[in-house]
Amino acid sequence: MPNFAVEYTYAPQHAALRDEYRSAHRHWLGESHAAGVVRMAGPYADGSGALVLVAADDRQAVADFLANDPFAEAGAIAATRISEWTNVFGPFGG
Repeated sequence: MPNFAVEYTYAPQHAALRDEYRSAHRHWLGESHAAGVVRMAGPYADGSGALVLVAADDRQAVADFLANDPFAEAGAIAATRISEWTNVFGPFGG
């Protein structure tokens, strides 16, 4: 199954909104990781966004999946970039 790198960009003015929904967002990520959909996830150290590696059939499946993220539902994400990613070294194929 293909992997997709998802880059979230966070707007500083939505920090309080992300704080409010962070627990639900991480719960959703955790369940999705346990189900094998989210391969790895985490925020950038500078707080500007996050990287999520998603296993899915295609880009539309990723977009549909991400629509269920509590951050997305709350409007806490300023921008989302989805790129198919080829693993050369590491645990996710290759």
